[in-house]
Amino acid sequence: MKNITITLDEKTAAWARVRAAEQNTSVSRLVGDMLQKQMSEASNYEKAMREFLAFKPQRISSPGQKYPTREELYDRAGFRRC
Repeated sequence: MKNITITLDEKTAAWARVRAAEQNTSVSRLVGDMLQKQMSEASNYEKAMREFLAFKPQRISSPGQKYPTREELYDRAGFRRC
């Protein structure tokens, strides 16, 4: 693990000490966990965005053919109750 020094205003430092005490941990561990969570969320977002941008839409009809009707597109016989 790597040690770093951070500077906090008094109000933030007091909040961090209380929060760390509530979680029975140190301020250092609290800040480390918060940063790790932020890093994970950013990584997950970036992965989802790459997958979204890589998605290629599919044609719903062949060139020269008519488009399917709404009923044909949304036909979910397995979900319908008779």
